[in-house]
Amino acid sequence: MARHESEREDLIREAVALLPRAEFSLPELHEPLTIGLRNQASSFFFGQDQVYHFDPDGRLRRAFVAGFLFRSQYNGLARLERIRTETETQLLQSQLTSEELLQFRRQMHTRLQQVLVALSENNLKLLRSVPPDTDWTILITCRLHSICTADPWLSDTIRVRR
Repeated sequence: MARHESEREDLIREAVALLPRAEFSLPELHEPLTIGLRNQASSFFFGQDQVYHFDPDGRLRRAFVAGFLFRSQYNGLARLERIRTETETQLLQSQLTSEELLQFRRQMHTRLQQVLVALSENNLKLLRSVPPDTDWTILITCRLHSICTADPWLSDTIRVRR
């Protein structure tokens, strides 16, 4: 992600660890949808303001939504809020309540279902792809099926680097 939220990245050019990766136009989005894989773990970037990263089994590892970072932690999601000053960045952490967790999952599934609907209605338009010969229809369908049926839906706790 960009150092500051207002910065924008060209993910097709800069996210070289995601291979394959592609950029799509989606009727509901004003920015491109970027999808990529890294070691069979998928990432969905709905513009720069709604991002979901999944493990190879389709379980959510981390996300960036509505200005907050989220990461799987134990059997819940931790919300991390960035507080920036001139000299440092702090992360304030709080655990989502059961109701917040349910709402988060619903919103995520709704957004991902929009991709499947657009794909089935031929409204998901490929803009760029690396490599260019990737079969995105099969790849997206398989990854989204894995994500939507993952149980548990949250990945194991992400290890923190020290």
